[in-house]
Amino acid sequence: MSAPAVEGAAAAAFRSVLARVHQAAERSGRSPEQVRVVAVSKTKPESLVRQVYDAGHRFFGENYVQEIVEKAPQLPVDIEWHFIGNLQRNKVKSLLAGVPNLHMIESVDDEKIANHVDRVVANLGRKPLKVLVQVNTSGEESKFGVDPSGCVNLVRHVKLGCPNLIFSGLMTIGMLDYSSTPENFKTLSNCRAEVCKELEIPEEQCELSMGMSADFEQAIEMGSTNVRIGSTIFGAREYKKKDK
Repeated sequence: MSAPAVEGAAAAAFRSVLARVHQAAERSGRSPEQVRVVAVSKTKPESLVRQVYDAGHRFFGENYVQEIVEKAPQLPVDIEWHFIGNLQRNKVKSLLAGVPNLHMIESVDDEKIANHVDRVVANLGRKPLKVLVQVNTSGEESKFGVDPSGCVNLVRHVKLGCPNLIFSGLMTIGMLDYSSTPENFKTLSNCRAEVCKELEIPEEQCELSMGMSADFEQAIEMGSTNVRIGSTIFGAREYKKKDK
């Protein structure tokens, strides 16, 4: 398959995903505008991102700091980037300095990383940054995220102790195979209800980022406001061998 044909496929796949998102939103009694699609371009070239951008999309996500830092400067500045991977403290400065149009970090999972991001935002003179608190809804040790029982306290810390961060909602990844059961989505929804009650936040101001390629329609039907879709738009991941 030639490169232009592959790129055409990405735009067509994106349009197909958007149609499915709209249908799922309508089934859940919501407007399609209430659900954001983050196109996750992990391991994919900047040319494919640009093609989905040219189809009118502006929300893109990456899992790795090195990849987003390399990719973002090659692409239009009106893209709103979401960082959705596990964030290590030693990578925070390069992420925030290297991606001026970083819109949101979806993966804040403890107080230490929240404090560090807060400090770096201030040191760089950036405007306050939107963050989501990542919750481990599946209980798997291999998964990052705060335990649901610690969710309220972490959100309270971000809201009250991190003046350079804007708490915007909750995020979960789901099961090991990156598909979720309704229980995962229900757990995140329950966490939101508890957080909003305890901290007196209107629920519409607390996003639910849940749902990926395998399960985004079900996630939307269960209240997701933000779905992170990679392979369904861009095709299977392409992992290069390290020695190349």
